[in-house]
Amino acid sequence: MPRTADLILTGGDVLTVDDAFSVAQAVAVRDGRILAVGGDAEITALAGPGTRRIDLAGRTVLPGINDSHLHGAAWALTRPPFALDLGHPAVESIADIAQAVRRAAAAVPAGEWITGLGWDVGYLSECLSDPSRRPHRTDLDAAAPGHPVCLTDFSGHMVWANSAALARAGVARGTQAPAGGVIETDAAGEPTGILKETAQALVQAMVPPASVEQRKQAIRSAVAALHAEGITSYTEPGLGPGGTEILGGGLGTATLDAYVELARAGELGCRVRVLLLPAPMGGSAADLTAGLEGLGVPGDVPARRLAVIGVKVFADGVPPNETAWMHEPYADGGHGALCVHGADAALKEAELAEMIRVAHAAGHQLGVHVTGDRAIDAVVDALVAAQRAHPRPDARHYVIHGDFASAQSLARLAAHGYGINMNPAIKWTIADLMDDIVGSERSAYQWPVRSAVEEGIPVCVGSDAPITAPNWRRGVAAMLLRESKATGRVSGPDQRVTLETALRAYTANPARQDFAEAWKGSIEAGKVADLCVLGGDLRATDPHDIPDLPIDLTLLDGRIVFDRRASSR
Repeated sequence: MPRTADLILTGGDVLTVDDAFSVAQAVAVRDGRILAVGGDAEITALAGPGTRRIDLAGRTVLPGINDSHLHGAAWALTRPPFALDLGHPAVESIADIAQAVRRAAAAVPAGEWITGLGWDVGYLSECLSDPSRRPHRTDLDAAAPGHPVCLTDFSGHMVWANSAALARAGVARGTQAPAGGVIETDAAGEPTGILKETAQALVQAMVPPASVEQRKQAIRSAVAALHAEGITSYTEPGLGPGGTEILGGGLGTATLDAYVELARAGELGCRVRVLLLPAPMGGSAADLTAGLEGLGVPGDVPARRLAVIGVKVFADGVPPNETAWMHEPYADGGHGALCVHGADAALKEAELAEMIRVAHAAGHQLGVHVTGDRAIDAVVDALVAAQRAHPRPDARHYVIHGDFASAQSLARLAAHGYGINMNPAIKWTIADLMDDIVGSERSAYQWPVRSAVEEGIPVCVGSDAPITAPNWRRGVAAMLLRESKATGRVSGPDQRVTLETALRAYTANPARQDFAEAWKGSIEAGKVADLCVLGGDLRATDPHDIPDLPIDLTLLDGRIVFDRRASSR
């Protein structure tokens, strides 16, 4: 006799995201798992006296969303009340930022740090009206003369600091940037307050780190906000000693400790997968080996809530800062560079290959941050060489971002079963800016999702929050439309994909990246009942309207963790 369900959802458009992308009407849940999927009559027959019933009334049901690249703790720590929100449209000018800093300075004792995140020269009115205008330390000096100020840009790869912060960090005229970093100077040779890539750490290391308790508070806040987005799983891409100073202390081993404490106490409300970051940007294979010593998650932590799945390595920077390593020069000249230890390009490339070999030989999955085409080619070469030297079945290594992955590199990734993790919402954000930096042809190609899918790569997509908001519907729309935020202009229409492809990138494919496709990522009998119920019919919605589709319900293990109607009362 069939078992009765604890919960049934009927009358909907259930997109199972199984191998055939089957569509059903209803779902039954029992003991935290999917009991059955099918038609209304079939599922209704599984109801008993104590079964809870939800009428979907035509709404779409998806597997719980899996944001496969999301700095959860950093996202929370770089938002109010922990830091200033400096993203567009919260601020629209340098004057707006100065005013936000001025208000913050008036509210805290003299000498305390003021931090913030999200500023973007592509949306600051002074920079738009005068292309030579850039943020400067003096803008912040006038706003907070008695406080050190450290403001991270939207990409997380550039810091804007005031004179007090530079002084605390010992950054002055003639200070040499660390390998892989840039200390921007003016015509007189004085620091402007802009620090890029590894140079950010000079100031960020001075900012008092959040305590484990503060990080736990931030994670709880992040998880609650993610539930409201339908997100039930995410990957923390870089916790460990190499991440201590990234994004103003938002990462590091203390954050891993906070996650462990929450998971042990049964207070971690998402399934979190972790990439360890044993070596800092600009680090070496020796740093990676030393950083991995004793790093991980204890065995008494529930593995389906918190688990380490791999190791992250930084290969280069990001295209907007002209620090991605490119074959052809940027419009302003220069090719960028690898951001690992080494005195020249050849030594850096050899060091990167050794870092990848060490992590691969130790049995870890690798997620490599790499964006420039030349850097991606080097990473793929290193992954293939590591596999050849130390054969491992199903390693599932992947490229993180992969902005300008060449056709050759995509083919080689596919041939070895490796993946790529892209960020189409960033494409939406910076498409117009990139035309000026790399030219319109390369800009249109950036994030070649369709090319990767056509090669057979299981493409995953993440928000990279706090770089963009964790609104996965925005990412879906960006993949379908390839339009820019600033002007709505289409950039690279040949890289558009179908809705099915976009949804797989947020559900089934990330489950594979997590080595968890046997128990999550699709709505199939026996899998965990992680579900996302939209407030409308997704397949009937114009792609331009998808970002604004509300999330009505989010279920984790069959339990409702977010209910829009209840939260709006």
